[in-house]
Amino acid sequence: MATEHIVRSYDEELQRLETMLIRMGGLVEAQLGDALSALGRRDTVLAEAVIGNDQAIDELHFDIDEFVVRMLALRQPMANDLRAIVAALRIAGDLERIGDYAANISKRTIALSHSQIIKPLAGVVRMGKVAQQILKEVLDAISRRDADTAKIAWGRDSEVDEMYTSVFRELLTYMMEDPRNITPCTHLLFMAKNIERIGDHATNIAETVYYMVTGEAMRERRPKRDTTSFTDPDELNRPGERGGA
Repeated sequence: MATEHIVRSYDEELQRLETMLIRMGGLVEAQLGDALSALGRRDTVLAEAVIGNDQAIDELHFDIDEFVVRMLALRQPMANDLRAIVAALRIAGDLERIGDYAANISKRTIALSHSQIIKPLAGVVRMGKVAQQILKEVLDAISRRDADTAKIAWGRDSEVDEMYTSVFRELLTYMMEDPRNITPCTHLLFMAKNIERIGDHATNIAETVYYMVTGEAMRERRPKRDTTSFTDPDELNRPGERGGA
């Protein structure tokens, strides 16, 4: 959004939009980090803070939405400007969903605080840290307008999928071994799915950034390694079948 225009106020509006988007990305990244810290430490106070802070992200998303609509109506942007403005709208939508998933993780963290600690919790946190790193990479790609960084981050979604499959299998095993594990494992399953979706939304952002910078869509098939749909619980019940996370 750094091209200069004859109308100075137009440049100022483009800069303001970019600033709003970067600010929203920073808030979402912090929310996800706090949600994972709250989960790892079973910190219900921090989890409550994450839930409460979600409104600020929603409000910023609304502001970006309105600002983009006004720019499209009044400025009638073309070429690079149009791509950048529409990209900001798409990215803000993905960021808002990531913020929602962070809040959902914190809600489950509060519910989980009443249950016993089980080993797969650490695997869920590790999975979340990978998704957080991917999010950081795509946010860096936005601020630097770096298509190469966006593409590298895009390719890392398969890491989250593989970890999700591993955590999923381990949690199923724990539930089958001891009915007392069903409640905490169910909460962790939902959290793991939230994190897997965060990875998907980060990948969406990477695709949008790549298009915004290059003007071309990624031609490669999106990498997916989530095999949970094919998991047979009977296989997990065999001796020595417990998967790691």
